[in-house]
Amino acid sequence: MKFISDIRLLLLAIWLGAAIFFIGVAQSSFAVLPTRELAGTVVGRTLTILNVSGLGIAVLLILTSLIVRKEANRFWLWVERFLMLIVAAACAVGQFVIAIWLQFTKAQMGGKPIDEVAADDPLRVQFNNLHLYSEWVLMTAMIAALLAFFIIANRRPSVLAAGKSSTTTTDPFDFSKEFVKK
Repeated sequence: MKFISDIRLLLLAIWLGAAIFFIGVAQSSFAVLPTRELAGTVVGRTLTILNVSGLGIAVLLILTSLIVRKEANRFWLWVERFLMLIVAAACAVGQFVIAIWLQFTKAQMGGKPIDEVAADDPLRVQFNNLHLYSEWVLMTAMIAALLAFFIIANRRPSVLAAGKSSTTTTDPFDFSKEFVKK
């Protein structure tokens, strides 16, 4: 059971790390690449990978949360599932709603780079608003994933195995007994 929990934590940590790294990639792309259009293409493709992987990992974590011990705290288990549902929904909305609207809005601009469209043009305003929504949705997913990470990491079995004393644990990495004064 601890192994499954560790794998779940690892998957969540990998996605969170990728999401944080994505922010750096996005900023670097716009700073380094010769055109904003090219940078937007790189960021869009990278965001697709992040959203699809976030959706897959969230669904997998929800499914693996169904494998629980009887003594697990049900409240925190349902909070974790709800947070993973938020991650899945945010990634799905970011990928299958906002990203599609962004592409549709760009197509309506007639193939012109976004910087060549007037700032007060309704399509440019719509594109900027959709971009802002995309940022907020990703931030929501990241916050929910971080909260779920802490909930999973702090989960401890509430009941010791029958017949064992309170100083005996089955955790092979519990070194607390070696630091007790004799």
